[in-house]
Amino acid sequence: MFLVGLTGGIASGKSTVSSMLRELGCPIIDADVVARKVVERHTRAYSRIVYHFGPQILLENGEIDRQKLGQIIFANEEKRKLLNSITHPEIHKEMLKEILFYFLRGYRYVVLDVPLLFETRRLTQFLNHTVVVYCDPATQLFRLMQRDGLTQEQAEQRVAAQMPLNEKRGLANHVIENSGSREDTHRQVLRLHTKLEDSMDFLLVRVIAIAATAGLGGILLYAAKILFS
Repeated sequence: MFLVGLTGGIASGKSTVSSMLRELGCPIIDADVVARKVVERHTRAYSRIVYHFGPQILLENGEIDRQKLGQIIFANEEKRKLLNSITHPEIHKEMLKEILFYFLRGYRYVVLDVPLLFETRRLTQFLNHTVVVYCDPATQLFRLMQRDGLTQEQAEQRVAAQMPLNEKRGLANHVIENSGSREDTHRQVLRLHTKLEDSMDFLLVRVIAIAATAGLGGILLYAAKILFS
């Protein structure tokens, strides 16, 4: 199995592309879903977030108010870095568990839906393909304002907190242009899906995995012979 990284910018349409791939039968590991899971009550990340940001970020039921926390970190880069340092290691551990699950089920590849893929760069070394969902800046700003009910200033602040889409575009192997119609985006997703399905990358990864396993088995067998001879 090989890994495909899917990313984009806020309101660029990444979730739309992810849903289209899921409908085509692609296994998706959504970092946002995992992120919500690792900060549930009684987790280590939850305790650290409350310690550093205070109880004022909690809802009445004790859960983290994501909107309030978002307002804090988008207005303060240091606090955003602090939150990322707390959550990212936990997110990566949980994603690894899900990757192993799909590997054992024999999938050719799995898509990692990661908003900050190129910002953190912790996962890129493990990816065979990277995909960016792109839209032009004016469209991105308009969609964000419409979706979240933000003023232009608030929307611009949130866009500025992320790596520019043009920069991400230059780092990716594949680009899905999402400034136009949904139908046009869907056609591009179909072409990408076909390319990934036809890829033989998974064979190389499995050969390496089998060789590594065989090598480890040989080492263990040799050690056993020494110990019991």
